[in-house]
Amino acid sequence: MLRHVVGPEATRPEPWPYTQPAWVFSSRTLPSLPGADIRFVHGDVRPVHEAMVTATGGRNVWIVGGGELAGQFYDHGLLDELFVQVGSVTLGAGKPLLPRAITSPPLRLISARAVGAGFAELHYEVPRSR
Repeated sequence: MLRHVVGPEATRPEPWPYTQPAWVFSSRTLPSLPGADIRFVHGDVRPVHEAMVTATGGRNVWIVGGGELAGQFYDHGLLDELFVQVGSVTLGAGKPLLPRAITSPPLRLISARAVGAGFAELHYEVPRSR
């Protein structure tokens, strides 16, 4: 998100387009953006999730990022749903999407839809009883 707004290809930074707060997990020190409610955090996801839920009034909390970060939320029972977008190209190798074994009970597919000509979006419910 930050790169989109202040990316190296930008001739000038665009204003931050979001009104809700955003939490960025990072071990690095990153620049803040004027007018943006961005909270840089690291460590245990549980207290951060609690702050997210409090700040949003319990509405949807989105976790956007790598599978390991999402996996940490999963480990603590803090994920209800997963939205996975699949592109129309394949790679010969790479990292797992979500580096966790989720087999019993498995994720439950809620929907699958085409997104443009080259993507599919899969919407899964995350099982509660593990």
